[in-house]
Amino acid sequence: MKTKSKVIAVSLIGIMLSLTGVVMADRDDDEDSNDHGSFERWLGGSKPVINSVESNLYANECGSCHFAYQPGLLPAQSWMRIMVTLDNHFGENAELEDKELNSISSYLQQNSAGRIRQGLPDRISASQGNEDAPLRISESRFFLHEHDEIPRKMVVGNEQVRSFSNCDACHKRAEQGSFREHEILIPGYGHWDD
Repeated sequence: MKTKSKVIAVSLIGIMLSLTGVVMADRDDDEDSNDHGSFERWLGGSKPVINSVESNLYANECGSCHFAYQPGLLPAQSWMRIMVTLDNHFGENAELEDKELNSISSYLQQNSAGRIRQGLPDRISASQGNEDAPLRISESRFFLHEHDEIPRKMVVGNEQVRSFSNCDACHKRAEQGSFREHEILIPGYGHWDD
């Protein structure tokens, strides 16, 4: 009987430790945490909230004019609409040769919100609900919710930022896929914490 009790106790402890590891490892993926002693950091650092850009072609072509936004920040429908209107890309002509256009379009759609299984893209996709997919990341329901407490003067009225689409001005690790709240540094205002 003692052996059976020990096996059950060890099994329960193993299950509890496994669940604790899963919860702690996923913690910063859903909510920001200032708990710098978390289990995930102990295991080797924080994971990105979203995958960084993995296409050199996309990074070079699109990133030459603006921040190369991670594909998971918009649903596939948004990327498709953006890519078929590159002749008037937010007031600029950003047309590409067919080969590059097809390659970048494919990359963006395959890695878009709702198509990849990752915390932030999943939340972006789910938050949009039945509303039309936006053309701008800054028009998505998720983005608007996450930025609703930031005074416009700190962004639009800030010469060092100028636009909510200038992600890497405040999100210092945006290129690596981290948009965590405790890493936000608004130029001229300092760290942001709501």
